[in-house]
Amino acid sequence: MSEGSLQKIMANSTVKMVLVERSMSECSDDIDIRPLELADLQRRLSESEDGGHMLPNESGNRFFSAVFGMVSKKKKDRPLRKEVLAKMRWKNAIMKARNLGDPWEKFHLDTYKTERAKRHRYNAKRQRWVVDEVAVKMEEQPFNHGAMRECYRLKKLSNFQKDDWVRAHNYVGKRYMDEDTPRSTYFEDVRLQMDAKLWGEEFNRHNPPKKVDIFQMAVLEMIDREGSPLYHLEHFIEGNYVKYNSNSGFVKSDAIRMTPQAFSHFTFERSGHSMIVVDIQGVGDLYTDPQIHTSRGDDYGDGNLGTRGMALFLHSHRCNSICQSLCLTPFDLAPSELEASKKVADLLASAKTIVRGTEEMVVTPIGDETKSIQEYLRTRSLSSGYASGDDKPRIKLTSISSVESYDNSSAQEFRCEDSDKVQHFPFLHKESDDYPMLSESEDSAINSAKRDMDMVERGRQRYDSMSDFGSESSTASKENELFNFKDMVQRRSRPSHVLGEIEHRKMLEELEETKSKTGGSILGQIHLDLAKYHELNRFVEESETYDHEAALYHLNQSAKCGILEAIITVAYLHMGLPHNILPDIELDEDEKDMDVGFNYLLQAAEANDRGAMLHIAKMYDTGYGLPEYRTVDWKQAVFWYERAINTNTEDEEGNFDATMDDPQYQLISRVATMYWQGGNGLVKDPNKAGEQFSWAAELATEAMKGKLASKYYMQAEEAWAECEEE
Repeated sequence: MSEGSLQKIMANSTVKMVLVERSMSECSDDIDIRPLELADLQRRLSESEDGGHMLPNESGNRFFSAVFGMVSKKKKDRPLRKEVLAKMRWKNAIMKARNLGDPWEKFHLDTYKTERAKRHRYNAKRQRWVVDEVAVKMEEQPFNHGAMRECYRLKKLSNFQKDDWVRAHNYVGKRYMDEDTPRSTYFEDVRLQMDAKLWGEEFNRHNPPKKVDIFQMAVLEMIDREGSPLYHLEHFIEGNYVKYNSNSGFVKSDAIRMTPQAFSHFTFERSGHSMIVVDIQGVGDLYTDPQIHTSRGDDYGDGNLGTRGMALFLHSHRCNSICQSLCLTPFDLAPSELEASKKVADLLASAKTIVRGTEEMVVTPIGDETKSIQEYLRTRSLSSGYASGDDKPRIKLTSISSVESYDNSSAQEFRCEDSDKVQHFPFLHKESDDYPMLSESEDSAINSAKRDMDMVERGRQRYDSMSDFGSESSTASKENELFNFKDMVQRRSRPSHVLGEIEHRKMLEELEETKSKTGGSILGQIHLDLAKYHELNRFVEESETYDHEAALYHLNQSAKCGILEAIITVAYLHMGLPHNILPDIELDEDEKDMDVGFNYLLQAAEANDRGAMLHIAKMYDTGYGLPEYRTVDWKQAVFWYERAINTNTEDEEGNFDATMDDPQYQLISRVATMYWQGGNGLVKDPNKAGEQFSWAAELATEAMKGKLASKYYMQAEEAWAECEEE
């Protein structure tokens, strides 16, 4: 290309954009516009011929073209560009943190009395406690409080510092306001939070668009004070504190975000339904004070609502793109519930988190794009990040500082000299006009840069659930325990839908790992809890009638999963019999299916439910209620009568029906009568009939039924008399 052609291109390009170094007070979207010079195009042409690309040069030049400085389409160029961008972002973050200063300087905590305290930390993987002694300075009066605890500002001296309270880290001490709170509750809370932190690390290993973290928490025992009171010890972080969901299904409508909800769903599915982390709250994706619901519901404090808490979360949860990227399966909901969830879907659509791989990369113009350079610049400079007609967001152009503008000497001031310190940078989590939330690709790039830079020559080590536990936490042992935990998660992971639960139960039966036909399904119990919640009008206003369709749907899903209580209820519904769950619901005649009801009742009888056994026996005995393809069968009737009489153990769900509407002596006398008469598939046996009548007489005598006992003795004699005649 001649020099005249280059000048012509420059004449037609009226506005050209470049990025400049951002000052601390400027917005991340600030850009500086200046005309391109002839040397820019000449340099670009020469580099295109050599296959090179433009990035900030080694000399520290802060100016480069917004067009020609973008990453090349070539795959070999992208990793380098991403790495450089990540380092720029992270170093800018550190520079901002330095300028923030100490937010608690005005409270003069360094003037308070120095106190000794024992710090109790919990190792989630080893399930062990580690205790050491620390020095702290704490306020005398709380600065804030919640529903149960009050908060105190404090500073903790690093184990590697000596009387340098100016550099001491900021912490918050939390204490229960109820003085009668057991001391064990403090330790239980720490165990809960550290177990949740372990699941946060597992969530991050699946590379979600945004990583999550949970506060490191410990118990602080003030040994110099009378009674050695306990406090919860957490790092202090500034930012907008938001509660994203609760332990009872609440989702904050004006702070809908995908990551917190996907994290809760992830813990439920990957733990094999045995637990779920909820009550997600904190600053950005740094969480604190979570709650864990377990299937048994007997640990992790009073906030553990068991399967009822799981049901409330799953009823309000709607899977998003992050759930899909993690291969999580949607929870089954009734059509009416799905219709009502469209409002939630509209709120989720406004959430900004996107899945990695769906964003569109901004690349250097090539081919025909160079002929319309003005249009190319315009579409890639929109403040919204979208070009006209685009259906996917483009990465916005933002100003960044040069890599060379930051030196390692200044980084030394931010080295974590306390081995348990987590130095969080609030602007990485805080969503506001001053600190706009980074895009997913930028956020992941920063996380990558953290690993690559290792916080500037290992100045800061991220404090995970295994950090800072002395020689016990060697690299080899930590890796081994991480592998064991990951392997456990992979083996226990189960989908959230009923179809997967049914397949799982079939697989266990084929492997002969279980001989039970019912029980043991946490997912089924969750559906049963939802049916009961609907009955209690949990999801409607007081004056409204609950959703019968949704209640029946969850009852049926529970029965499919093998929950005995649901199986019996569904059987009675189809057979038109009274039932305890949803008693005000009756199926229409065209909805009833005697075959379905009988099969469910038979399944319950096989699971040792004595009531179901008696119903099956009477149906075979009298023929009343039998499906059309079945007939009276006294042989089957005797089998189920005798099984009900002789059953003295619990059913498969651990219950035992000790009382029956029909006394045992009446059931035995009916069996004796069928043997005496014979027929309907049963061979006549007078001798057996006599034995049964005699047994019934003994039981009637014990029940103080003298007339009945005499009757049964007489019938026994008559049956035995027939044997002698034969």
